[in-house]
Amino acid sequence: MWIDAVDLREFYATPLGGMANRMILQGIREIWPDVSGLDMLGVGYTTPYLGLFKGEAHRTIAAMPARQGVLHWPPGEPGLTTLVDEGELPFADLSMDRVLMVHSIECAEQLRHMLREVWRVLSDSGRVLIVAPNRRGIWARMEASPFAHGQPYSPKQLSRLLRDTMYTPVRTEIALYAPPSGARLILGGAAAWEQVGRRVFPAFGGVVMIEAAKEIYAGQPVTQRVSKRAYALVPPSGGTNRARDTY
Repeated sequence: MWIDAVDLREFYATPLGGMANRMILQGIREIWPDVSGLDMLGVGYTTPYLGLFKGEAHRTIAAMPARQGVLHWPPGEPGLTTLVDEGELPFADLSMDRVLMVHSIECAEQLRHMLREVWRVLSDSGRVLIVAPNRRGIWARMEASPFAHGQPYSPKQLSRLLRDTMYTPVRTEIALYAPPSGARLILGGAAAWEQVGRRVFPAFGGVVMIEAAKEIYAGQPVTQRVSKRAYALVPPSGGTNRARDTY
């Protein structure tokens, strides 16, 4: 079930949401240090993160699934958001160099269709970066966290999902080690939590981030429909029963 865009906006407006945004952005930037001149698409609720790349990428677009809702972005400027069907993205084949997915796959009702659509719009050298709740992290267990909604994933589960949908996983990182608490001690020490968490308990961060490349030569099995001959009795006409072929 999709989280409403208004609820997500309200979360990111809180001190806790701002801290989560900064820590995840730090991880995204480490994976994508330079997107200069690239066409970039966000799928899900990605506007808190796309702003980092807006002045750098050639084009940035935020695609918000219909069941999540759409909000205007960026504030005070011409809109760069669009409402989409999660299983049918309104973009041309090979039109995007980078696709960022946040608050997306854990809620999707047509997950494989959505990933297949992302595959379609990615350029041959394109990359997708998925940010999803970590099954082993505390953020996936706290009701106040938007990462507690939908289906959480382990790194292995995400990797398997991507391989099954024609991607090759390239890099996996864990982020958001600070507990989901609004206490000043937690919020003020978020950077220290990240450093300690990566060294001491690397598997228990709040989100999994996995970058994948497009498998260009992957094939999809095609199921061929085979008609079988069957017979049905026709009511007698003139006193004779006859069989009629049906397909």
